[in-house]
Amino acid sequence: MRVMMLLKASKNSEAGVMPTTEMFTEMGKYNQSLIDAGKMIDGAGLQPSSKGAKIKFQGGKAQVTDGPFAETKELLAGFYLVEAPNIEEAIQIASKIPPAREGSIEVRPVRQLEV
Repeated sequence: MRVMMLLKASKNSEAGVMPTTEMFTEMGKYNQSLIDAGKMIDGAGLQPSSKGAKIKFQGGKAQVTDGPFAETKELLAGFYLVEAPNIEEAIQIASKIPPAREGSIEVRPVRQLEV
């Protein structure tokens, strides 16, 4: 099954502070291990919410709010999309993602559409 892992933003990621060289090195090694194991499908860091926008629909009309957004606990700093046989292994994979140690990560199976 495909699983999306959503890394939650921190005050540092929202301020545009890049991870340390050590963290980048550790992330690179871990990402490569997932690629080598055939588990990593995609992943990337996201720019701060100040560079983005939020779209809300009310009464069928789109209302656009430019970032930054006040509630950082709901913001994302990055994502991984992995292949795992079950949610337990996906949780194991997520628990080893280096930047997740500095915050939290949401793990959610991707809905597979049958056509």
